[in-house]
Amino acid sequence: MDTNAPVLIGADTLEDLVTRIFSANGCDAAEAGRISHHLLGANLAGHDSHGVVRVPRYVEWQQAGYVVAGQQAEVVTDGGAFALLDGHYGFGQTVAPQATAMGIERARQHGTAVVALRNAGHIGRVGSYAEQAIEAGLISIHFVNVAGSVLVAPFGGTERRFSTAPFSIGVPTDPPVLLDFATSRVAEGKVLVASNGGKPLPQDALVEPDGRLSADPHTLYGEYPPIGPRNPANGLGAIRAFGEHKGSGLAFMCELLAGAFTGGGCSGPVDARGRIANGMLSIFISPRHFGTEAGFRQAAEDYVAWVKSCRPDTAGGEVLAPGEPEARLRAERLAKGVPLQPDTWESIVRCARGLGVTVPN
Repeated sequence: MDTNAPVLIGADTLEDLVTRIFSANGCDAAEAGRISHHLLGANLAGHDSHGVVRVPRYVEWQQAGYVVAGQQAEVVTDGGAFALLDGHYGFGQTVAPQATAMGIERARQHGTAVVALRNAGHIGRVGSYAEQAIEAGLISIHFVNVAGSVLVAPFGGTERRFSTAPFSIGVPTDPPVLLDFATSRVAEGKVLVASNGGKPLPQDALVEPDGRLSADPHTLYGEYPPIGPRNPANGLGAIRAFGEHKGSGLAFMCELLAGAFTGGGCSGPVDARGRIANGMLSIFISPRHFGTEAGFRQAAEDYVAWVKSCRPDTAGGEVLAPGEPEARLRAERLAKGVPLQPDTWESIVRCARGLGVTVPN
């Protein structure tokens, strides 16, 4: 019997358990439901690094006061087609959808809108906010950083200077085109998943202080128990930026736009309080207001079809548009269950039982 084989948990069962965990940890029912739905949604899309593997860490952050239940995004500056919001360290799954909803409303009114959000708790999978805009028929662009989180070495360096700095673009075609990725070689959550016995990292994902490349999660976390919390502050190495100077440059811009511009702060120097917070600068565009909606959609969908018609580089292969793998995997995992590494599942179980939450058999 393979003790490292993934545990399959039904989506509804998993969402219910995570909801009850956050309810027991002090969130009201609506917020607990939002958090669990968002985390499960990341797993369903195949972004396990931003899924339920985060539950124990979120619980710890809430108990430490680093993230605060029951917060609302507060308007700091309102210029109609632009606004600055402060999340007051509320759960990202609460304040980021609020910022996105405001951007959607303002873009529907003005044709475009720019919404800056600062001091948000971890907002999770950024693509979900692009999906929120797509459902409203809008194009959206999202630059994200993590203030107080230095994990990624810039191109040509070995020391941490950037956060994983996610970036996402959503385009409302049929089917939608959704680009969503960290500017690091791998998301920190993928290192977390690998440390729990999940999918191994690429051999060049991490870098040691002496410049040697590594795929060992200990490079980032230092020593850690088989089951339990992982603290990136304990490691001496760093995650590498993707695409050499190109990914490093995009990460740089995410820090400047989502961190410095929003006023939430860049990745470093690190906040002595140990708290991290997301900043997000979002741009929303309404094709209808530009008078090009029908032509845009036709041209865009024709182009997507032409790109996908490209001859694959391997027999039986297929060229996919951004967002297609996630959509296919979502259908599969809803039908068959969400695969979790045993250590990940055990960490969630321990977290639940520590809060007096009953775990399904």
